[in-house]
Amino acid sequence: MTYLIDAWLDRPHPYLRILHRDSGKVCVMIDESALEELREQGDLDLASLNSNEPLVLKELLRNLFLFCFARALRPPSHTNASNLHD
Repeated sequence: MTYLIDAWLDRPHPYLRILHRDSGKVCVMIDESALEELREQGDLDLASLNSNEPLVLKELLRNLFLFCFARALRPPSHTNASNLHD
């Protein structure tokens, strides 16, 4: 599968989405509170988003998916900041 990272980080309410490249379907939506949590944990390297290296991007995508799945497993009061889509 091939994915596209759609990141708007330099706006008042930043977000990051992972899209399925062929269908355009949103696989993951990460809002500003989840992005802040990623930054605080050191799991969001902004330089990686600008990389053209396939292995760097693959690792970034893997980490973002894992982060979102972990947030989805939290109790309901903590899952509203990051949404996984079918």
